[in-house]
Amino acid sequence: MSKEEVYVQQPKGYEIANQEEKVYRLKKALYGLKQAPRAWYGRIDGHFSNNGFQRSPSEPNLYVKNRDTSEILIICLYVDDLIYTSNSSALLNEFKKLMTDEFEMTDLGLMSFFLGQEIKQCAEGTFMSQEKYVNDLLEKFNLKDCNLVSTPMCTNKKFCLDDEGETIDCQLFRSLIGSLLYLTNSRPDILQATSLLSRYMQSPSKHHFGAAKRILRYLKGTSSFGIWYKFSNNPRLYGFSDSDLGGCIEDRKSTTGYVFTMGSEAVSWSSKKQPSTALSSSEAEYMAVTAAAYQAVWIRRILDDLKQTQVEATTIYCDNQSTIAMTKNLVYHSRTRHIETRHHFIRELVAKGDIKMEYCCTEEQVADLFTKPLSPKKFVYLRELLGVGECLH
Repeated sequence: MSKEEVYVQQPKGYEIANQEEKVYRLKKALYGLKQAPRAWYGRIDGHFSNNGFQRSPSEPNLYVKNRDTSEILIICLYVDDLIYTSNSSALLNEFKKLMTDEFEMTDLGLMSFFLGQEIKQCAEGTFMSQEKYVNDLLEKFNLKDCNLVSTPMCTNKKFCLDDEGETIDCQLFRSLIGSLLYLTNSRPDILQATSLLSRYMQSPSKHHFGAAKRILRYLKGTSSFGIWYKFSNNPRLYGFSDSDLGGCIEDRKSTTGYVFTMGSEAVSWSSKKQPSTALSSSEAEYMAVTAAAYQAVWIRRILDDLKQTQVEATTIYCDNQSTIAMTKNLVYHSRTRHIETRHHFIRELVAKGDIKMEYCCTEEQVADLFTKPLSPKKFVYLRELLGVGECLH
């Protein structure tokens, strides 16, 4: 039931004679109306709350139920699809009965496919990929027989809004970029190229479309790639942060890139243009580190909810010594006093001990994948460090 009154016009062809001016008042939230998802969420949220589940304060679609000190049931909700896991078979059976008694639901068993993600589970770990989705994309854009490339973007290619190239169908380009953005859920190796091209969806040219098709040509040769998550008894969260100074030709803004891993596999990644123009590489790296810190705080809170509390500080690796010094120096001086206040959030986290900054050499900076196009050799090396590859089991 919707908590607010909603009225709809009479459908064409089903008007009541001599009462065409009247409208219907809905007693239930109809599928397709903007109120329906919220009404459904309120319904299932109330059901979970009444049965001992705790909603995560950091992620409203995550629910946890604890029994004693060792048993835990975790639920992740997406509209009317949900996945759940537990270390207790009794809790799992109780939850199945709880849901089937209240809703018309089907238990599909061990997860193998969820929201376009293909999941392979075995004793050694879990492999997540979107191979079918990639093949469908190649067929949709007539590139099933295309030539292969080793990287998603050329190293010497620059793009701008007005490149004097012939314009193309905006809808076609947006469809391709939107599809590629969804694919980055399991393919972080294409995020930098896709994120960069998404800036030109308003007025794309043939050059932009050609670069987007190059990503598909890269995917053609790596369609079976995904991320292999190995089991770990004591997973530790740590991240890498990097920036590309003045990478955008139009406004000279830099790109922030970061990735967080648990053990050795990536669990969160981002590539995004910075909100303001940096005056130096240290300043660009400083803003990138702060953006990474935002994400680190959120992930640490989620892990707390899942009883995987990170006791030690989360390490963020940066390849700029000056930036690391800026995060530890609480004195404002000429190099930092002009930076927007919100970017100094990293200093507070370092002082509290939630974040620890450490240096890593540029050759081992995994976040380079999210800030700039790389040579084939370095791209493949960092892709392997990221954990992207074929399933070995």
